[in-house]
Amino acid sequence: MSRREILDVAVVGAGVVGAAAALAFARDGFDVALVEAREPAPWSPLRPDLRVYAFAPDNAALLQDLGVWSAVRDARAQPYRAMRVWDAAGGGEIAFDADAFGRRELGWIVENGLLVDRLWAALPQAGVQLHCPEYVEALERDGSDSVGVALAGGRRLRARLVVAADGAESKLRRLAGIEAPAHDYGQRGLVAYVDSERSHEATCWQRFLPGGPVAFLPTQGDDGARDRRSSIVWTLPDAEAERLLAADDAAFLGELERAFAGRLGALTKVSARAAFPLRRQLAQRYVSGRVAVIGDAAHVVHPLAGQGVNLGLRDVAGLRASLRQARRHGADPGSPHRLARWARERRSENALAAYGFDGLNKLFSNDDLVATLARGPLLGLAGKLPPLAHFFWRRAAGV
Repeated sequence: MSRREILDVAVVGAGVVGAAAALAFARDGFDVALVEAREPAPWSPLRPDLRVYAFAPDNAALLQDLGVWSAVRDARAQPYRAMRVWDAAGGGEIAFDADAFGRRELGWIVENGLLVDRLWAALPQAGVQLHCPEYVEALERDGSDSVGVALAGGRRLRARLVVAADGAESKLRRLAGIEAPAHDYGQRGLVAYVDSERSHEATCWQRFLPGGPVAFLPTQGDDGARDRRSSIVWTLPDAEAERLLAADDAAFLGELERAFAGRLGALTKVSARAAFPLRRQLAQRYVSGRVAVIGDAAHVVHPLAGQGVNLGLRDVAGLRASLRQARRHGADPGSPHRLARWARERRSENALAAYGFDGLNKLFSNDDLVATLARGPLLGLAGKLPPLAHFFWRRAAGV
């Protein structure tokens, strides 16, 4: 392969993080290829995706810069203006309000399928070479200035930088020799949409229970439930999740209403339900030669703070800044030395977040007497100290 045929970047995996990475690099003028195993189903407002994110302002700004945020926001992005967190054992409550931070909103609740749909729509115009459906079969590291990717269909790509964004079970990460030890929480995140008697008040609600937190995230319902539909994420022990998946709608709504202490009144309707296993998984390295790992390929965290996709997009923003700096200085964008600086910063931040969420889960998801007596007052203390609450929110929002 001649030097002219060497790409700047090849991205493997075209979910939210991978597609955003490919789009960002292409918008900056780099030659980019994107490899994905399957084309996503078109997003439809009539079939809401059960997987939603609490999208942070810094990542909304990133997508705005990429030219896709307005299309996401106009389709269906529910702004939330407040957060309320409390413990079932009693004690105080921690509250975050947009007005106190001088903002119109704290963030947005956005469906995964909508984000992927709008990112994919922007790829052709940006000049991204899309290889789909296609799979990575092997890495070919026989050159000092590039790395090869052998695809199942027989094609070979060569790039100065290869980015693994192919999820928690990343094959590319394994091919690069990067280990990612996992810790199974023995919990599942049960997700669904529910309608409530009272308005969600554009607020994210979370109540800690001994088995794990239950969160109600505001979404946009149909005309009959415009501000009364919420996306729920209920963290449960594996056996409890299985039981509640199998329960009929009335029984499920009754248990959910009790778990949430009736904060939004009676729950009147539930969608289809699903559950996914929860774990902490951190790649031991983010770089191997000219291969970098981002998003779930690099880190999987507990969903109690809703930060998974936000951390992944911050990987993208940091890597984009590194590539931009390389271009300004006429340097090699995939230099392992340059990538190492990005990797140190991102791995440090992601590990801090992962173990922080791990600690919160251990503190709140149990009925130990000492922990129970301590956690309510701790939440109350945080709620009564505005600078502390402000610090927590700024960490989550990336501002």
